[in-house]
Amino acid sequence: MTTIIAIASFVIVALAGWMIAEAKGKFVTYKNDKHEQAVLDQRHCDLEKNGFSELNIEDVKRMIATTGYDAV
Repeated sequence: MTTIIAIASFVIVALAGWMIAEAKGKFVTYKNDKHEQAVLDQRHCDLEKNGFSELNIEDVKRMIATTGYDAV
């Protein structure tokens, strides 16, 4: 009997934690302040100067498909 109560209480606590996490994810938003945004913009500009370009999902799939076979 105590095992059933322990399992039931564990499930209830887990569901309550899940509900809190979901509510927090929907209602609490994070925004960068001006200083953080300036640092991120500066970092992005520095990366572009060094030849970095962000890949989209099609580029990643194409690269993985060709390099994966050559690696074998």
